[in-house]
Amino acid sequence: MPIFFQRDIDENTKLAIWKIDEDESFFLNGVPLQREITHPKKRLQHLAGRFLLKTLFPGFPVELIKIADTKKPYLENEAYHFSISHCDEYAAAIVSKTERVGVDVEIPSVKIDRIKNKFLNEEELSILQSPFSINQLTLMWCCKEVVYKWWSYGSVDFSEKIRLQPFQLQPSGNLSAKFLLGNETDLILQYIIFDELCLAWLKT
Repeated sequence: MPIFFQRDIDENTKLAIWKIDEDESFFLNGVPLQREITHPKKRLQHLAGRFLLKTLFPGFPVELIKIADTKKPYLENEAYHFSISHCDEYAAAIVSKTERVGVDVEIPSVKIDRIKNKFLNEEELSILQSPFSINQLTLMWCCKEVVYKWWSYGSVDFSEKIRLQPFQLQPSGNLSAKFLLGNETDLILQYIIFDELCLAWLKT
């Protein structure tokens, strides 16, 4: 079982990353392919994410997952709150019985530098440490994705409505953010920087 990372956040909330080394048949023995996906890699990611949900909570009803107009997967009765992320050969999932959650996993790449002005405002750009850190920039993207998934209703201006507060990059830690859509909400995200992977998550 290629669990890359796992953490029981509390008695109701669990988080894990799966490194995908298996073929489709392995995952299809445990979970169904719920929609038509033609790209083999995306199909593997889809299956691995759902397999991970059942790994975290064996009673998770993956066959009842629906997809919202915002493309967020959800359970109609919210018996579990959950979030899934895929990146290359990794799938991450967070599941909670009681609280809204979000997760994102990314492989740091210099490509993130090309789009930083699209998701960061001027104050956030000034946070970037010198010398320039791809890991820090990737983490900031990760955290904004996490908040977007936690919000779950779509239509969020990443640069204006999700405001990351100043922080010093560590191998793992907390990061504060303000969500400005509707009532202003203060959020505390958690993160870990692995050798070639960035993970961030949130539960409220």
